[in-house]
Amino acid sequence: MANPYPETGTRSRTRRAILSAAAATLSRRRDATLAEISTAAEVGRSTLQRYYSERDELMAAVIEDSLRLLNEALKDARIEAGAPLEALRRLVSAMLDVSDQVLFLYGDPRISESIASADEPDTAGEDIRRLIRRGQDGGVLDPEVGADWIEHVLWAHVSAGCMAISGGDMPRHGASDQVIRTLENGIGAARHETGTAGTSTEGKGGS
Repeated sequence: MANPYPETGTRSRTRRAILSAAAATLSRRRDATLAEISTAAEVGRSTLQRYYSERDELMAAVIEDSLRLLNEALKDARIEAGAPLEALRRLVSAMLDVSDQVLFLYGDPRISESIASADEPDTAGEDIRRLIRRGQDGGVLDPEVGADWIEHVLWAHVSAGCMAISGGDMPRHGASDQVIRTLENGIGAARHETGTAGTSTEGKGGS
């Protein structure tokens, strides 16, 4: 959906600050008030309400903006190109770059359901599912694990990384490394194949 407010200058920066602060605040506390969001955005409550007079209006705007930022991050990561494992690493890094938006969008089942039922397709979700299938077909993601399960595992680990960043427990780069390492050890096909090959080699050596 096109932005109905083609703004520049001060108004655009203020709206950007409100949306960013709302995503960050609501990703931590779903019941955060407009006053708390305006404080996080460093604007007055009256200023926030000039942009978004009702909470539902703000929520809809944050959902749209968060989806836009996530889709832009995935587009820049070009997860449809290159080797699947490298694309998976770029995917994780891109999602953690917009960690507040990821937590906001997918940390609340009600918002996830609204995205799933929206008229516009969930482009990010579709791109990720295609990457998973490509990884399984290419033999780098475990083909014996269901693609739906791999998607759930991916989101769970990315969410954990986002929460670590949000809570100040880990820098973004460190969280990205941890998530990628855990995913590759858990759903990567190479680990399982290496283990099988190692067992076979040991058996030949002992004969």
